Amino acid sequence: MENADDNSETFSKKEKTDKELEDKNEGPSVAGQVANHYNAVPQKGIAERANSRIYYLRNFNNWIKSMLIAEFLEELKNNGCSRATVLDLCCGKGGDLLKWRVGNVAHVVATDIASVSLKQCETRYNGMKNKNNQRRLLFTAEFIVADATKDCLSDYYLDKRIEFDLCSCQFSFHYCFESEKQARRMIQNAVERLKPGGYFIGTLPDAERIMYCIKNSKDGTFMNDVLRLNYGDAEKLKNSRYRPPIFGALIHFSLDTQVNCPEYLVHFPVLEKLLADCGLELVYKKRFPDAFEYYMNARNGQALLERTQALEPYPPNSDTR
Repeated sequence: MENADDNSETFSKKEKTDKELEDKNEGPSVAGQVANHYNAVPQKGIAERANSRIYYLRNFNNWIKSMLIAEFLEELKNNGCSRATVLDLCCGKGGDLLKWRVGNVAHVVATDIASVSLKQCETRYNGMKNKNNQRRLLFTAEFIVADATKDCLSDYYLDKRIEFDLCSCQFSFHYCFESEKQARRMIQNAVERLKPGGYFIGTLPDAERIMYCIKNSKDGTFMNDVLRLNYGDAEKLKNSRYRPPIFGALIHFSLDTQVNCPEYLVHFPVLEKLLADCGLELVYKKRFPDAFEYYMNARNGQALLERTQALEPYPPNSDTR
């Protein structure tokens, strides 16, 4: 089902090393830790992923992303944009490349702070090209190693006049809330090249739910069989009047064997205000339970949910851990 075309091209900027990214960053930052963590996460085959304790959770998150991306690509098409130009912000290993192919986009700029992950993304894209399905043109792409919370992405684009119909940042935006300066830079990178009528879409952790779980746990630690959440300054939680800072509210998050790194809470009203300052207005926000109901009623929502095995069957299979 993959497709490519002889005219499809991949462009790659000269990569910064992770050391160069760390040297550029002023003072201690989680950016280097995040890059090192995701660079070290090994790629796994389908069979190995299926044995993971978070297999269905990962599939469900992927279903949410698929429905979100499809919805706004369709919205762009309804508004006259037949093939979108996309900024895939914090693209990781390229988990959304297939979604861009299915959405028939024209060009993708994929950027991430983790150089190894981005190289795997580029390799994945080249594999799609080599499949050479002529039924649909594969989008062109360029790949940029950069810290979107500190670097100006416009300095790296091959086409200095490029504009985007869509910017997507999935499960990564919260890292920029380490400081106000970093949040503003990330937002500037996300929206400064958006065309009029363009969209910025994304997914991020629910800060209110996280704090509820942590505050109602023992010693500021919430955990279950696969998840562990710690607040960065647990001692302050003993004060019932304590409220996390707007920026720099650090949590330590681990999920099975896939994620184990520091992250930051995002106060959504502040995010909305920062985006409004850049000329964007909120279309909608939904917690995942609400998004589930919303997308189940959308076209192909239930069929895709079943096809991607996004819900664990009940009773579970006998070999399910």
